[in-house]
Amino acid sequence: MREVTYYAAVSLDGYIAGPGGEFDAFLAEGDHMGPIWERFRGTAPTRLAEAVGLPVDDGPFDTVLMGWNTYAVGLPDHHLPNPYEHLRQIVFSRAHEAPPGSEGVHVTDSDPVETVRALKQEDGKGIWLCGGGVLAAVLADEIDRLALKINPVLLGGGIPLFGARDYAPQRWENTGTQTFGSGVTLAEYARS
Repeated sequence: MREVTYYAAVSLDGYIAGPGGEFDAFLAEGDHMGPIWERFRGTAPTRLAEAVGLPVDDGPFDTVLMGWNTYAVGLPDHHLPNPYEHLRQIVFSRAHEAPPGSEGVHVTDSDPVETVRALKQEDGKGIWLCGGGVLAAVLADEIDRLALKINPVLLGGGIPLFGARDYAPQRWENTGTQTFGSGVTLAEYARS
């Protein structure tokens, strides 16, 4: 069975983006970049990766899941209506349709839990939950692994790693932690 990994950058105070959706406070340079890319190859937009010479093949994922706000980061100013051309892209939205130029992006209003359960039954590589926090809250019980790039910054507010919902405490097992000179820590967990 395929697994869902919630792989995201997060601040020390638990936010994946600031109050306006900004994430420019997260470190995009440093000694953490190479090792994390090798571990999670293919998790940058295709054109961006190609522009800086990063290979996108042979990564751990063949499918990426996003909420509309995460997907919309590339629209319209960044001109990325098809950000992860090398992956199967599923965007959950009840209010939006796929924009022009988004061939390969499947925008759906279907139930995220039912969709993920069906994806897990298919053959293939891992499923990457890219964000955002509201979608992560909906899919919390379907997430098998967490891979958190913890950045040495406090955002003070914004979009939490997991949005609001009624939670029962869940234990996770640490499967690896690596801290870099940049101050970034990659912490990986599996559901206990």
